[in-house]
Parts: sequence; structure tokens; C-alpha cells
Amino acid sequence: MQKKHAAEADRPQATTRPTVDRRVRRTRAALRTALVELVLEKGFHAITVEEITDRADIGRATFYAHYRDKEDLLIGIVRDLAQDRERLLPAVEQAREQGFTGLPVLYIFQHAEQERPVYRVILRGEGDGRALREFTDLIRAKAEALFRERTEQRGVTPRVPLDVVARAWTGELIALLSWWVESDTGYSAEQITAHLRDLSVYGRVWATGLTPVDAPGAMDLSR
Repeated sequence: MQKKHAAEADRPQATTRPTVDRRVRRTRAALRTALVELVLEKGFHAITVEEITDRADIGRATFYAHYRDKEDLLIGIVRDLAQDRERLLPAVEQAREQGFTGLPVLYIFQHAEQERPVYRVILRGEGDGRALREFTDLIRAKAEALFRERTEQRGVTPRVPLDVVARAWTGELIALLSWWVESDTGYSAEQITAHLRDLSVYGRVWATGLTPVDAPGAMDLSR
């Protein structure tokens, strides 16, 4: 009998946690897929929690075990995208070492290509724009932290306040990303990233082929 108890003690104990985690992930994925599909079909304000749960084939009680309402579900999608990008950005550390390579931006466009319907919902400003604001703030905060780290590493003084730089850069990225996911632009993720990289490195005047004197709004240096 003692040997039997000893053998049972040595036997690995079964756990249901991985199964529970997988079930939670599947449930949330089904709800988020249902939300995105319905929003693209009808618009965010026209859909109900009941329609979401019916589309996902999940009970209302299960929905409320995970989310407060459909707005909370939409914000959850934004935060999941941010986490996905963090997992898809192994090039960030490399970019810090090599300077401005554009690789982190490329991963964003590649991720948007994989998750195009989700990006469309967010970038259209569905849900009173709250999801878009959160999405924008997450990118801006990341960009400002990276710009600040690079200037400190190189011991340089920014010519323009970094919060202004980060907001301007983020605005350009969001505008291009919105256009790119909604339209058949003809540009690949690699091409659009290269254009944004050159614009960031060399500036708008260089990008247009003009000189500073020719640029719109330039000062009249002949006076």
C-alpha cells in the first residue's frame, strides 16, 4: 500500500489550466472575429451584443464573463493587436543598433496585411473613435520612447521637441496605414515602408524633388 501511495505521489498531477487558457483564447477570438465581421457589414453603432454572440455561437453570459460591453470588446482588439506587434517586432532591437532601418514600420504594415479587416475597423474610427485614439496613443508612446532613447544614446539635443516629433511621425504613419488598408494602392508593405523611411530621414522637401527655397511656404531669402 505504501509503495502504491509513493507511486501516485511521483506521478505528474493533471492540470486543466492549459485547457482553460485555450478555451478562453478561442472564446475571445470568436467574439472578436464576430465583432469585426458585423462592424464591416453594418457599422459599430448598428450592432448589438446579442448579434455578436449569435455570430460567434457563444452565450451572452460567456460574453459578459470576458467583456463589459461591445466597446470593451473593441478596445480589447486594439490591445491584442499591440501585443501581437510586440511579438512580431524582433527587429526593434536590431533597429536600435543600426539606426533608422524602417524594420519596425515594416512589421506594422505586414501585420496590417495579415489582419486587414481588424485594422479597417479600428482605423475607420468605429466606436466614437475611442479605439482609434487608443491605437494612436500606443504607437505614439512607443515612437516617442524610441526617439528619446536614440537621442540620449548619441548624446544629441533634439531640434524639435520629441513629443512633437512623435505625434507628427505617428500622424503620418496612421494616415498612410489607413489609406493602404482601405485601398488598392499598388504598393507592397516593403515599398510603402521604404517611402515612409525616406520621408522620415530626408524630409518632405527632399521627397518632392524641390529645394528649401522652392518649397511651399518657404521664406523669401532674396530680401
